[in-house]
Amino acid sequence: MRRKVSKAIFPVAGMGTRFLPATKAVPKEIMTLVDRPLVQYAIDEAREAGIKEFIFVTARGKNALEDYFDNAPELENRLRKDGKTELLETLKSTNMESGAIAYIRQHKAMGLGHAVWCARRLIGNEPFAVMLPDDVIASEKSCLAQMVDAYEDCGGSMVATMEVAPEQTKSYGILDVAETDADQGQNRLVRARGMVEKPAPGTAPSNLAVIGRYILTPDVMSNLNHIGRGSGNEVQLTDAIAAEIRQDRDVFGYRFEGKRYDCGSKAGYLEATVAFALANPELGEGFRKYLNEIVAKG
Repeated sequence: MRRKVSKAIFPVAGMGTRFLPATKAVPKEIMTLVDRPLVQYAIDEAREAGIKEFIFVTARGKNALEDYFDNAPELENRLRKDGKTELLETLKSTNMESGAIAYIRQHKAMGLGHAVWCARRLIGNEPFAVMLPDDVIASEKSCLAQMVDAYEDCGGSMVATMEVAPEQTKSYGILDVAETDADQGQNRLVRARGMVEKPAPGTAPSNLAVIGRYILTPDVMSNLNHIGRGSGNEVQLTDAIAAEIRQDRDVFGYRFEGKRYDCGSKAGYLEATVAFALANPELGEGFRKYLNEIVAKG
């Protein structure tokens, strides 16, 4: 019987330099997208997918992230005293049960693969998810929940993938898949026969880019033990997954249903803010009216 995916790693050790000076004092993952920090969207997605244990790989200066998931008795008592029951209910999603969340320090910035490897002792011999909070995905059913359903059928390792323009391949890990898989966009699941980290335009094996959702077998952790530094002089997670393919283990790309926003960039963060504000039942109508007025003024 295939083991369920119940653990997820959240690599959040980055300094968020693209958002300086804001991230000098506030971790990027705590930056607010409408009414929730980025990391809350990832946590909500993980919970919908059945994740029970949450492992954060952090670094110095991330104390605000840890405080966010702790109880706030003074605030809760004040809200309770003032009869603000709806706000109290909202706070419940930010609280974690004792033992459900763990924090691991990545002492040196050596890449995503190294950050995942730092959590190896908490993963043990179980399949696990990796979620990058920078990637916020709007979908009716959460991206990770879609992947977990597919994983229960096929097993192996799995990466979320989407099509990108040829000139954008240099910014992503790119899948090498069979031509029939690449051409049949209606197929959600494609079998990978290789992966390349950030290939130059014109050299990419396809336009299927890996984005920040993974379901991985514990064998990937073993690969991370042995691989050296790759692209950018960092330990690349894609290299460890590519090793799975060379070892004749199954690796799949999953074409998720939904819209992905790259909130690790200023432009993507602004796009997500507009999209999520328009979709918000409290804000949408008024915000749409405001945008229309701005556009009308030219």
